[in-house]
Amino acid sequence: MQSIRKRLSIILVCTSVLALFLATLFVNIAISKTFNKYLVEIQTKRDTGIVKYLETVYEKNAKWSKTSGIEIAHEAYMNNYCLTLKDINKKVVWGMNANDIINNTNTTMTHKSNGVYTLRTLQIKYKDKIIGYVDIGQNGPVLLTSDDITFKTSINKGIILSIILSLLITILISLLISKQFSNPLRQVSKISVDLSNGNYRARSNDKSSILELENLRNSINTLGENLQNQDAIRKRLISDISHEVRTPLNILQNNFEAMIDGIFPVDNERLTYLNDEVIRFGKLIDNLNTLKQIEGEEAALNMEIISLKDILTLVEKEFELISENKNIKMTLKCNINNQCNILGDTDKIKQVIINLFSNAIKFTPSKGEINITLKTTDKKVILKIQDTGIGIKKGDLPYIFERLYRGDKSRHEIEGSGIGLTIVRNILTLHNADIEVKSAEGKGSVFILYFNRVL
Repeated sequence: MQSIRKRLSIILVCTSVLALFLATLFVNIAISKTFNKYLVEIQTKRDTGIVKYLETVYEKNAKWSKTSGIEIAHEAYMNNYCLTLKDINKKVVWGMNANDIINNTNTTMTHKSNGVYTLRTLQIKYKDKIIGYVDIGQNGPVLLTSDDITFKTSINKGIILSIILSLLITILISLLISKQFSNPLRQVSKISVDLSNGNYRARSNDKSSILELENLRNSINTLGENLQNQDAIRKRLISDISHEVRTPLNILQNNFEAMIDGIFPVDNERLTYLNDEVIRFGKLIDNLNTLKQIEGEEAALNMEIISLKDILTLVEKEFELISENKNIKMTLKCNINNQCNILGDTDKIKQVIINLFSNAIKFTPSKGEINITLKTTDKKVILKIQDTGIGIKKGDLPYIFERLYRGDKSRHEIEGSGIGLTIVRNILTLHNADIEVKSAEGKGSVFILYFNRVL
């Protein structure tokens, strides 16, 4: 099994090698064609020059002779091509020996093909009339001088050197690129293994300049934080359940033992006190059972179009006496002409409002205020419950909807099970509604509920 860095490096190098090979092949073909075309043009100009020279010779003498092409024979021999002059009847006037050209060891010229002798016949004209022919033979269709060979060799060397240099640069770049990809991924992989093994404190600190990798790093860090928080909540949940269950049982046990031993008298007052503890313990069990039903999708919802305004008004009246006894001012503001209809289960929505009102009164001191506002928008029905209570610590806000979670201040000073808000959130989730919480310690809390409006 290969590492991602090795695999990326191999892929990049192989891709680069293939690209360089194809580029070299195409460049070489293009250069060869262009160079050969250039040589053909040079030889065409040479042939045209030979024909013009012979036309000039004929124009001077008005006939052919055995010396008509002698002056250019030496040049032809040195440049490795053979000339044969013929008259209009194609009889040889004078000519060079082709074998001399084939066997010529002149080092100033070389030929492209392996000893293939080619011959071309060109017309010689005078006053637009054919006066003869010249055969031009050479050892190959294209002749290369030593300078031509040197030029082509230097080009090929340059191409080879460019390939080697490009490969080295490619390998270096591939190593750098693969490192940029592999290091964050390797670290994320290590952290994921640590998280799966229960080390929820593992984090990645190496930032990446690649957006997707940086998002992946942030995601794995967020996952680690969430797992760490959930682990802390789980441990706290066990502690809270143990505390909530153990407290009433200890009170009952201690009182019963004291009554059995004759330390406490068995009277109505003490029995009533013990009965209250049993009732409180029963409420805790009932709340846990309610939460279990909602979370286990066992709650059968009786969905219908209901008026949130009517439910809110009814619950507000039920809490009037409680708020007055605690000297808390409770006000309700809503549009009397708008029923604020939503699709929901009347009992479950009522339970949500009761839980929120109960918390608001519970955590608001005497002479405090609770302001309830109900309004609508084009698509939403918005319920806002604002109190001037003790508020929620900033560090507790993300966890207030967790099971049995209670901030330290509320848990030690005010009675409660810590299940009410969990039930609220789950019921709202079943109704496709949202809840938003804003709070500051010592200044109060605001709970805002968003329901889908039914017109």
